Formats: sequence, C-alpha cells, structure tokens
Amino acid sequence: MSQDYIKFVSDIKRKLEIDLTLYKETQMKRRLTSLRDKRGYPSFKSYFKAISQDGLLLNEFLDRITINVSEFYRNPKRWQVLQSVILPSLLNNGRKLSIWSAACSTGEEPYSIALMMKEHFPNTEFEILATDIDNMVLARAKEGIYTEQSLKELPDSLKHKYFRQESGFYHIDNAVKRHVRFKKHDLLADGYPRNMDLIVSRNVLIYFTDQAKTIIYQNFSDSLRRDGVLFVGSTEQIFSPDKYNMSLIDTFFYKKN
Repeated sequence: MSQDYIKFVSDIKRKLEIDLTLYKETQMKRRLTSLRDKRGYPSFKSYFKAISQDGLLLNEFLDRITINVSEFYRNPKRWQVLQSVILPSLLNNGRKLSIWSAACSTGEEPYSIALMMKEHFPNTEFEILATDIDNMVLARAKEGIYTEQSLKELPDSLKHKYFRQESGFYHIDNAVKRHVRFKKHDLLADGYPRNMDLIVSRNVLIYFTDQAKTIIYQNFSDSLRRDGVLFVGSTEQIFSPDKYNMSLIDTFFYKKN
C-alpha cells in the first residue's frame, strides 16, 4: 500500500471517524482511486484536501464507500419466507414490533418491510428504524421517489395501491412513510439500538474485513431481543452463528438464542 494512500486512510479516520482499514483494501482502494482520478486529483493528499473543503465532493466520497444498489423485494423468495414464516413467529406476543433496517441505502428495504406489514399484518403495530452512513442516500430515502427498475420485483397490486406515478417516477404513499424513521448511523463506530425484534442487513457486510464482520455480528446479536431474528444477504451466511449466540432458522435468517 502506498504511503499516499496510508496517509489518506489515517486522515479520513481522524476527520470523519471512518476506519477504511475495516473495509476490504483492494476493492476500496480501487474504488477510491477511480473516483479521485475522475475528479482530476493526482494524489490522495490533494484529494483529501479537496473533500475537506467541498461538501459535494465529501458526499460523493461517502456515497462511493457505500455501494447503494437496492430495489423493492430484492430476492423475492427470501421475502416470501420473511412474510410466511419469520414475521408470524415474531407476532406471538401481540406487542409492537421493533424493526431495524441497517445500511438501508435509498430506502427500498425498509419501505418493503413497511409494505409487507401493512398488507399482510394490518392489525400489528410496528416501527422501523432505517439507518445508513451516507446522508445523501438518506435524503433520497426520505423522499421516497423511485424508478420503474426499483419496483420490478414488486407485485402490481402493491405498486398500484401504495405508489403514485408521476412523470415516470413512483412516489411512495405517506401511509407507508410514516412507519419508517431514518437516521445516520455508522455500523463500525456508533452505538446500536436495543431490543430489536428483527434486524435486516443485506448485501453490505461483503465489503468489510472478517475482523469487522465479527464485531458487527456480535453487535447485531446484542441488539436483538431473545428470539429476535437477523436477516442477511445472499453472500453473507454466518458460518458459526453459535459464536454470536444465534442459530440458523432458515436460509439467511438467524435467531438469537
């Protein structure tokens, strides 16, 4: 690793409290070098100075270190399991459900959960905390405006019921939005909420080192109630869930023991 990049990583940690060493180095360095070159900076030293002085460049940098690719009901078979097996198992005690969509990107994931709850569990009270490290994507999530591509896995009945189409874009209904609270949160630095019934964190941990994953999985476990469930992405199986006081209950679903 070049001294220029090492110094950049150190400066970012000092200024933003984001530890880039916890991300996979080859992928992260390649991604940031591409962005730096695109903006015309010859070194990471000059690029750091620029993002320290320009809010737009800083937001672009934050957007690049978090991959924001999402859509409603992504991997539909897993969402079917969530609807038919996981959520009913969490509803037994009749209390309000606390759900956390961690690294929520532009909001498709937490809104998908809210749609599912309203459509299939209309008598259940629930609240969804949706968090991400990137203020730009959180702002877009709060707007709740999506392209046709984002809704490609969503049944037409839900599309017509919960969205308003305008100028080629789909605006999600306020009755869905009011169940979701968005907040900035860094999985590697900030405290975690407590007593969650369900945590959904999909397709984000693949960018972290094994050391960082260990910390995050333990924090997720601590964040869950007993019998609460963690729902992860298709590339993020936990190979020793008992290490985190969890057990596999279905593909990509883990219950806290």
